[in-house]
Amino acid sequence: MAVIAVSGHQGILISTPFALLACLFGSSARADTLERVKEQGFFVWGADEEGGGPYVYPDPSAPGQRTGFEVELAVMLASELGQELGRSVEGRFLQGSWEKLPDLLGTGRIDIVLNGYEWSPERARLMAATIPYYVYDLQLLARNDGLQGWERLSAAPRCKVGVLGGSAAERYLLQRFSKGEVEIVNYDGNTNAMGDAVSGRLDATLQDFPIAVFYRKEFPSLRFVGEPVAPGRYVLYLRKDDLSFRDALDRAILRLREAGALRKLYERYSIWTSAQENPELLKLPSDAPLSREAGVKAFFRKHGLALLEAAGMTVFLSVASFPLAIFLGLLVALGRRYGPRILSLALTLYIEVLRGTPFMLQLFVIFYLLPSVGILLDPLLAAILGLAINYSAYEAEIYRAGLQAVPESQMEAALALGMSRGLALRRIIIPQAARIVIPPVTNDFIALFKDTSVCSVITVVELTKRYNISAMNYPSEILPLAALTAFLYLAMSYPLSLFAAYMERRLQA
Repeated sequence: MAVIAVSGHQGILISTPFALLACLFGSSARADTLERVKEQGFFVWGADEEGGGPYVYPDPSAPGQRTGFEVELAVMLASELGQELGRSVEGRFLQGSWEKLPDLLGTGRIDIVLNGYEWSPERARLMAATIPYYVYDLQLLARNDGLQGWERLSAAPRCKVGVLGGSAAERYLLQRFSKGEVEIVNYDGNTNAMGDAVSGRLDATLQDFPIAVFYRKEFPSLRFVGEPVAPGRYVLYLRKDDLSFRDALDRAILRLREAGALRKLYERYSIWTSAQENPELLKLPSDAPLSREAGVKAFFRKHGLALLEAAGMTVFLSVASFPLAIFLGLLVALGRRYGPRILSLALTLYIEVLRGTPFMLQLFVIFYLLPSVGILLDPLLAAILGLAINYSAYEAEIYRAGLQAVPESQMEAALALGMSRGLALRRIIIPQAARIVIPPVTNDFIALFKDTSVCSVITVVELTKRYNISAMNYPSEILPLAALTAFLYLAMSYPLSLFAAYMERRLQA
């Protein structure tokens, strides 16, 4: 019997656009995957446990193991392949970030993408797709005392609906409400969107039906609104040249479907629907249109404005948060340098906690945990505060070093002239320290530009998040998207470097 081999200690590769393109331009020198599976007795499938149930998630009854209907499906596919190939076959799991699984596929680290990946003509251009193994719908969820139907979404005031960024749910809302009647809020996690629907940050959330069913028990105050809409297909993705392996998996899926094994599997997870028996949905579309627009003008018309708006958000977050970080950091540095010992110890703890914990975790505390004590912050305000507080710890150490670099005799001379300690700090010490710390402070400001990307976890769509969403929906344009995004970051950060060099020369003179 086939088993899932856990390889949780293997590293996750750093994703690059070139890895995804490798799926389209597969090397002819690569050995046929089906023959390799027959020879070695295993294939590697990639998924992301962080995505949660009912797909692939940690088994609560067996620590270190995983469960989910796709985990069981991988076992069933391995068993079917083994019977066809005349030997035992196992499926080996490899953890990867959900949106980067095609990159892992292109590098050859995995043979199959199996993690709720929807079929789309854009993806089908880059990767080989099997027949559907599950037909999903989109389900709208709202609070028990909230929306009564889809028609209320377009009513004034404009409703907020949370979706997984780059998902079919987002594309559906953009098409259905093309005039902006609904405010679409992008999330990195499905449960975060559901939690915000419960707390009142959102009016509703649109989820894939399996997710809505699985997590409904954890959010009892949410209910299904209306009938499921927009059916789509989950498929396995393989490298473009793995056609024989794809055909073998197609045969395996058909046998499992005809034997009723898939129905039993989906009924066990309460995700069986009548759509699983629709013959039109159980095959891939043969005439799905692709965009005919091509060329530089079409690319900028499609992506240019969105990326520029996201770059504007990156600039706003940086400009709004960094002065606050400098102010807080200076206060902390002065307190550590000139304050009483008890204050110095408390501020030292403040710095070490902020420097010793991930920025993402700090944002989660500010945005998702503070509401439990009655503090509900707007995502933009939470992002600015999070960046300012996090960077204040680093600024404090920079300013403390600058203060220590000013000779102690400067303070003694100022006090001897009759200045108070506060006046001496303002007039004598801080101006000299500021000149010393300009280079590292400028480096921190440039680093903060890039760290704004972490704010996407609390629904702020800045430049990196917009790139990821566009790359998910238009994988064939990933290289120009990456180039334009990199150019925008360079255009924002390089002038800062020039300004810092100018200020250094000016102050030295």
